[in-house]
Amino acid sequence: MAGTVAADVLMDGAGNSTAMDNAIYGSAKAWVNFNPSAGSITLNSSYNVSSVTYSGVGYYVVNFTNAFADNKYASAGAASPDSGGYSSIVGTNETLNAVYSAQTTTTCPIAAIRSYSNVLTNPYVVCIAFFR
Repeated sequence: MAGTVAADVLMDGAGNSTAMDNAIYGSAKAWVNFNPSAGSITLNSSYNVSSVTYSGVGYYVVNFTNAFADNKYASAGAASPDSGGYSSIVGTNETLNAVYSAQTTTTCPIAAIRSYSNVLTNPYVVCIAFFR
């Protein structure tokens, strides 16, 4: 049975509240924490992510369980240092100006790059969230 709930404020049992706009537009629509490697990807925790595919050193494709309405979503990510101890930044290919493939409604290619040299790298852990 389908239905509609209309409200201005969302409140939990402890009395904490937020405007409905925050719940609708401010929550991550997907996120993932994973360990990358050439052999296999280990998902530590995720929401609305079915898998992550290894596509080469520093390149991964996040596969969403439920598609986004369009490909105009934003991302925010972080990565641990790589095996050399160098810090990394992570983001979508559009964010990092990497030429690999474009994000779609069901997949998003991401890249991990050493923050000081723009060299692709496999960090120990990647965390990235997607918002729309």
